[in-house]
Amino acid sequence: MSSATPDPDERRGRGDPTDVSRSADRSGFSDQGGRGGRSPAGWLAGIRARTLAAYRATGADLPWGDLRRAHGVAMEGYFWRFTDVERSRVVIALIGVNRGPHGPWATVALAGSNGFLRTAALPGAWADPYGLGAASPGSDPHLSVVPDPAPPPDPPLPPVSPRRGGRTSVPPSAGNHLFVGNDRILRVDLGPDARLDLRLDPADTWPAHRALGGSSGFQLLPGLNQYWHPWLLGGRAAGEAILGGEIWRLDGAAVYGEKNWGKEGFPEAWWWGQAQGFAEPAACVAFAGGKVVAGPLSTTVTALVVRLPDGRLLRFGNPGTSPVRADIGPGQWHLDGRGRGWRVIVDGAGDPSAAHVLPVPLPSQQRNVAGDVEHLAARMAVRVERRGRTSWVGESTLAGLEIGGFDSAREELRRRGAPADAIDAPPAAPAGGRRDPRRAG
Repeated sequence: MSSATPDPDERRGRGDPTDVSRSADRSGFSDQGGRGGRSPAGWLAGIRARTLAAYRATGADLPWGDLRRAHGVAMEGYFWRFTDVERSRVVIALIGVNRGPHGPWATVALAGSNGFLRTAALPGAWADPYGLGAASPGSDPHLSVVPDPAPPPDPPLPPVSPRRGGRTSVPPSAGNHLFVGNDRILRVDLGPDARLDLRLDPADTWPAHRALGGSSGFQLLPGLNQYWHPWLLGGRAAGEAILGGEIWRLDGAAVYGEKNWGKEGFPEAWWWGQAQGFAEPAACVAFAGGKVVAGPLSTTVTALVVRLPDGRLLRFGNPGTSPVRADIGPGQWHLDGRGRGWRVIVDGAGDPSAAHVLPVPLPSQQRNVAGDVEHLAARMAVRVERRGRTSWVGESTLAGLEIGGFDSAREELRRRGAPADAIDAPPAAPAGGRRDPRRAG
């Protein structure tokens, strides 16, 4: 398995922190076209741009493409996770930008390891076609279903007129927007007791010189039900979260970010995990697996990514060259990935009663349903071997571990005695995080 340290310029990141764009695809193509005109070069550029746009609209990406950019599929999901090792706290925030019959709408959630949870389905949503960014103007943060059949009262946020180079921005202030996020800021306002206001330093992004992202060769295949890319494997946050009756300072917390996208939401069943908070702050582990479907064809695959403490990046999940064996059950995750002389073994464990039950979208039905049982502060142990010799061993007690699926989520809600129409639930027995009813330094 090839490994490399992220490019220094990619690590630093430059520019306006409220500008969600970066650049067109490094493949040399741009679906913005160009001036075009009547020249042969302009005509060919237009054809090339339209062809790439149509290809990306299936969910696929060319090598060296910017996978963070919106594709135009039914669901574009954005996820941020913050691990505060010093205070043993974890915060997650997510937004799914969905295409429904009455226009775009958003699935949003904010949760903490103190057991807090707030979710909503919001009318109006926007995903950045030029870089990493998503937003929702929303209306009532306590809606459980987007109004139907009336169309959303607010149109999707329009990008500003593209400047040369194809850049655009999300409004720098959340203002009336209930969720605004990109690679430099994250602002969530789902009520006076559910707020997040952070600035991000995306120090360790996915290496720009790598041809393929988290989904590896699967990213080239059009029309899959799900694609995955962990674009941020390390960084720092600064700011504050309000979670119920607690105010948390998150200055210095480690940041992880990923994007997933596909047609009609999520697969029937999946598993996922992510951890920072190891003894070595630079280390990061993430995995995602499930049933991948394209028309009549399907296969089960798990992608596993490890950023070693020295900055080397290992990626497993190609069925032929670096397969990952996954043994997943209630409260248990075991992965074993091998390739090119490397081996990674991941063991995770968590009490199901300590997990949040989160909603996932059904884009075409314009509503959320229970679909995800996710631990925010579980245990993950990792061992990395190189040609049979141990290269790194790490353990985190602030790991995120997840089992996804409509049946498993409904069963967990039933086990907790939730109403039949419930789409989410906080932990029955919160684990991790220190309760702090007032401001924490």
